[in-house]
Amino acid sequence: MENVLRPLIVVGGSVVLTLLIGWAVDRVLRKADARHEETSLWGLLRRARVPFQLVLFAALLRGSYDQAKLLVEHRVGVGRTLTLILIGSAAWLVIRIATAIVETSYTRYANAHRDPARVRRVRTQVTLIQRVVSAIVAVVAVASMLLTFPAMRAAGASLLASAGILGIVAGVAAQSTLANLFAGLQIAFGDMVRLGDTVVVDGEWGSVEEITLTFLTVRTWDERRITMPVSYFTSKPFENWSRGTPQMTGIVFFHVDHSAPVEAMREQLRDILRECPAWDGRDYGLAVTDSTPNTMQVRALVTAKDADDIWTVRVTVRERMIRWLTDVHPYALPRVNTAEAILPLHWPNGRPHRPDHDDTDGAITAPTTPLTPDPPRTGPGRG
Repeated sequence: MENVLRPLIVVGGSVVLTLLIGWAVDRVLRKADARHEETSLWGLLRRARVPFQLVLFAALLRGSYDQAKLLVEHRVGVGRTLTLILIGSAAWLVIRIATAIVETSYTRYANAHRDPARVRRVRTQVTLIQRVVSAIVAVVAVASMLLTFPAMRAAGASLLASAGILGIVAGVAAQSTLANLFAGLQIAFGDMVRLGDTVVVDGEWGSVEEITLTFLTVRTWDERRITMPVSYFTSKPFENWSRGTPQMTGIVFFHVDHSAPVEAMREQLRDILRECPAWDGRDYGLAVTDSTPNTMQVRALVTAKDADDIWTVRVTVRERMIRWLTDVHPYALPRVNTAEAILPLHWPNGRPHRPDHDDTDGAITAPTTPLTPDPPRTGPGRG
């Protein structure tokens, strides 16, 4: 009877005690969260209740397992398994607590500062710091698990003796990985690119969706994701439209006929922008910037508060201006003359037109045939 009750009391007592302590801690965190609504720390710490209970159960069972007298012949294996569970759950708990603290700090900073650029910069740094901490904790946890095996402890001395050679070989083999790792840290603390920034990379326009220590993901306007190593952003040029201030200036080009009413187009641009919610009202303008034998180029300049709004303003101006020209001034649209040229009957100075004249510059060329027949020539020496 004792062989049955002893394991039942030890295991059952560990489970009951774990549940009671976990319930009590969760209740305390819930009350603290309700009392301190200005911070989200206590609510985020409640997410760690599962790894906390797992750590508590593994610790209680590991400490009282010898008293259970259960599976005595496998006592070493069971004890090592419980130790591995304890180490893994402890690492999980540390990562959850660190995440809660980091998220709370970022939330306070975001609420205290209204500058979107600074908030995105801090968010990028916080995200990468969180990933670094998680990676360090995971490495330490795995190393601790391996050191619980006697064979691994014996191999540790030889591994340390050859650490110099292994470091050189690993550095050469993982050169690109290390380059991306340091590039990720440089991006995080160098403020080169941040989460949410609008960038143009290899001709693709999009926003930065994710930054890790090794790669960066750009979400394009058509919902595609471009993933590239972070070392690209430290070695090649790229456009960052969110750098500094998010305000932008956009340009819309029109090719119209030389007879287009430029002043009326300028007034129409003003009316279009007044009805466009995306225009920030800072500036606008319209001017003739180029001319060709068939058309002239008109440039409309508009402004907006960010990259998304500048796109909306540009397409709105382009669409409504072309529609207005088509309805009100159709002659202002560019035309291609496919008819044959009609030569004038008389010159502007009243001279009769002659086929032997050059119609372009008025120069006279040698006649190919006489206009009137020459009179008969008579006299000495002429026949």
